[in-house]
Amino acid sequence: MHGELFEELLSVACVRDRAAGMRWYEAFFGRAADEMIGEEALWRVGSDAYLVVDERPARAGACTITFAVRGLDAMLERMAGAGLRPEHAERYGNGVHHVTFIDPDGNSLSLAELPPGSSA
Repeated sequence: MHGELFEELLSVACVRDRAAGMRWYEAFFGRAADEMIGEEALWRVGSDAYLVVDERPARAGACTITFAVRGLDAMLERMAGAGLRPEHAERYGNGVHHVTFIDPDGNSLSLAELPPGSSA
């Protein structure tokens, strides 16, 4: 696959209950899904990247995703206002601030921010 061009990234977080999952992800992202395709809810998380939430009870809880973000402190403040608190938070030796949220089904969503003045 070396050298192939991938057009989009669609990562799927499977949940046991669609309505409960939608509420949690709306709180996590601070908005309703950007698009519904059939029963799948899509949140645009990058120029060509989406997080898809789909009801698949047998696969629920198997997702692990890390988002590189800017403005993490403001995001954490907004999420706390929505009742979401990270399960784990740390600052690595290189200054990266990393927090992990676990949705009600056990899916792991992490946010990582580079220290000010650094680049990827």
